[in-house]
Amino acid sequence: MLKKIGRFIVRFIIGFFVLSILSVIAFRWVPVPVTPLMLIRCVQQGINGKPVKLKKTWMPLDKISPNLQLAVVCSEDQNFINHMGFDLKAIQEDIEYNKTHKDKRGASTISQQTAKNVFLWPSRSFIRKGLEVYFTFLIETCWSKQRIMEVYLNVIEMGDGIYGAEAASMAYYKCHAKNLAPAQAAAIAAILPGPLIYKINGQPTRQNWILIQMANFGGVLDYNMKPIETGKK
Repeated sequence: MLKKIGRFIVRFIIGFFVLSILSVIAFRWVPVPVTPLMLIRCVQQGINGKPVKLKKTWMPLDKISPNLQLAVVCSEDQNFINHMGFDLKAIQEDIEYNKTHKDKRGASTISQQTAKNVFLWPSRSFIRKGLEVYFTFLIETCWSKQRIMEVYLNVIEMGDGIYGAEAASMAYYKCHAKNLAPAQAAAIAAILPGPLIYKINGQPTRQNWILIQMANFGGVLDYNMKPIETGKK
């Protein structure tokens, strides 16, 4: 009996690693059709008696405004180009900050957020966090920074039932993602920490701060050069 259980566990572990690696390799080219968070939100909407909303339209990176690409880096992960998935300096800074502040900060990079959104579920458990580290390592190994950004900007939650840059652009500004102006991009980036709480253009202080950071970066995100560290908020 114990041998059977042992064999099952070994096969399960091997199967998990094979499936996870194959999935990451496939998503290097294939658009992500749906994420666990999208499905969870749909179930929550149904349970709460609300209309089920799931707005998303996959767009290649060259159809997403460079303004939005830069805005999310300035807002969420200013060392995105440099790190290999984990910003150790930011992690240490947030640990020190959380010791003396009630409003806790996380140090999740864009790569970590992408791994979590595509492959995992929202949770603060150690198991989920451990799997996040694993999948972050995989996507940083198998994908380019441009692909990580492309997937991120197509699956990230940007409002109630709104996922990705194109759906957010159409919902908030009635324009395609490729046409977002700097101020519009900064406004969308400003709601990412709380997309179900914050309203578009309802975070003017953070929006203005993001615009300043975008200017400090030179107004363009260069995937081939190291960005200027401008500080985080």
